Amino acid sequence: MKIIVVGCGRVGAAIIAQLSREGHDISVIDVNSSVVTDISNNYDVMGLVGNGASHALQVEAGIETADLLIAATDSDELNLLCCLIAKKAGGCSTIARVRSPIYNEEIGFLKGELGLSLTVNPEYAAATEIARVLRVPSAVHIETFAKGRAEIVKVRIPKGSVLDGCSLAQIRGKVGTEVLISTVERGDDVEIPNGAFVLKEGDMISVVASRANSRDFLERIGLPSKRVRDCMIIGGGKIAFYLAQQLIESRIRVKIIERDRDRCEELSEQLPKATILHAEAANRDILREEGITDCESFVTLTGMDEENVFLSMFAQNVSKAKVITKVDRMGFDDIIKRLELGTVIHPKNITADNIVRYVRAMQNSIGSNVESLYKIIDDKVEALEFLIQKDSPVIGIPLSQLKVKPGILIACVSRQGRIMIPNGNTTILEGDSVIVVTTHLGFGDIRDILIR
Repeated sequence: MKIIVVGCGRVGAAIIAQLSREGHDISVIDVNSSVVTDISNNYDVMGLVGNGASHALQVEAGIETADLLIAATDSDELNLLCCLIAKKAGGCSTIARVRSPIYNEEIGFLKGELGLSLTVNPEYAAATEIARVLRVPSAVHIETFAKGRAEIVKVRIPKGSVLDGCSLAQIRGKVGTEVLISTVERGDDVEIPNGAFVLKEGDMISVVASRANSRDFLERIGLPSKRVRDCMIIGGGKIAFYLAQQLIESRIRVKIIERDRDRCEELSEQLPKATILHAEAANRDILREEGITDCESFVTLTGMDEENVFLSMFAQNVSKAKVITKVDRMGFDDIIKRLELGTVIHPKNITADNIVRYVRAMQNSIGSNVESLYKIIDDKVEALEFLIQKDSPVIGIPLSQLKVKPGILIACVSRQGRIMIPNGNTTILEGDSVIVVTTHLGFGDIRDILIR
């Protein structure tokens, strides 16, 4: 596909990196010439310097034949204008990054009036992911499929768990709950395991199940599944605002610590049910006074990765809180993983994943459609949800007889609202939603799982 990306900041760069890896014809536009040069040197893209809302510059970038324009600058208004001009000039699909809470409340109107195909809000998406984890604090990460009926829950097997030394074939008998272990991370190794695979204490596993079964499974292996009752948030930016809104709706008590007095006053007006404290969170005495040792969850959302990491490490040392850390820069990702900070959130990657999912759906051929796409393990394992359409080559064949490529697991089938963990006798029908876990990156159609 021919794609134009306007804005090459952190979010734009993450989008370009993923789409470039998937072989798309990409042109980029940014006002900063050095940024355009860096992007052009690192990826096989055409770079243009200037205002992405310029009709002449969009034409030079190829808008008249483009399939998609993605506007990801720091300005909501500029992004919306870029998309409007692209729609008029080329008639292509358009995606706008829209971050303001004001516009977020009016997003349905904006999409309809401006003809937007998709809007992405990195801060809102990050807040939603954090809130999802805080409702199941023993999880490191949770992704939902089949309109929320199925989940992939990533957890670490605790000490003394019934799963230690248990093969996958024995899990149903030992635990008594219908789930499927789709991936296992052990050190630097990643496996899509078979029934003979033996789990060990400390393994990071990704569990596929219905929402009710995943909660039951966690309880049975010795992990709590009840949501937290309170949350201390460090930093009062947009993510904190969106997160506090969602937690308050779930009747979770919220305390936000923010160093900027003016921002504290804004948050006090916008979030009357939250406790807003004007203070320096890097002061350990203040954190202790405000109850860090007794809080059930602690989320670091400042604008500095280093501060977020250090504060999270302090919280782990002085409390039993569920800790969530926001990290924007990816240069030290391997080191951060070794610190075992609990759940680490990368807002720009969440946004890039949403856009890649949409692009793959645009590419879909006859047999299916990518409904959802998630990176279970970055650049190693993806989970995709396909909506099975008429004439798909997988319909009506028992899974044991499907000629599936190595490194692929058909993890779940959703049929008319019912979640099924499949076995060899399961057949896929038209209208099913099928979750596929795979080490092959870039699938856009269910037929891609088959050996041809």
